[in-house]
Amino acid sequence: MKTLKTLALVFSIVTFFSSCSSDNNKSTPVIEEELITTVTAIYTPQGGGTAVTLESKDIDGDGPGAPTVTVSGAFAQNTTYNGVVTFKNESVNPAEDITIEIKELAEEHQVFYQKTGSLNNFTYATAADNFDTNGNPVGLQSVFTTTGATSGTLKITLVHLPNKTATGVSAGDLTNAGGSTDATAIFEISVE
Repeated sequence: MKTLKTLALVFSIVTFFSSCSSDNNKSTPVIEEELITTVTAIYTPQGGGTAVTLESKDIDGDGPGAPTVTVSGAFAQNTTYNGVVTFKNESVNPAEDITIEIKELAEEHQVFYQKTGSLNNFTYATAADNFDTNGNPVGLQSVFTTTGATSGTLKITLVHLPNKTATGVSAGDLTNAGGSTDATAIFEISVE
């Protein structure tokens, strides 16, 4: 009887350890979301002039620190600006340019530009590389045409897996886009 109990105990221990080790041998892929710490938009006037740089930097990501937001100056009146936005992870050295991945996975991403106040609309640039293979916008390039003096905010949002065929989405309306937000930056801007 004692031998039977000992064998049962040994069998239990072997079963326990073998089941634990088999769990360790299973490899479950982990898909990590990219950290985007820095959103930079540079607006260059057509025909020359001073560019306006908008930058939001949040090195701790979703941590407790607020982002540092800078705007290099005011937009000029009656001017058309070509804008290019980039996304980076500057919490690593060297910094990682997430814009490259966005371009590679163009069908899965779209940038939206929302304004407040009496600012004119920001529209998608018509350059071929600003669209995915289905002809839907990625939106890394935009156009902003100013008129008179005004001010407001510009919110730049990068969405992952938006429904690009939903009503208004291809025109830059975030309302029906769905998907998940990868990055958002808000800038106080003025036209003088």
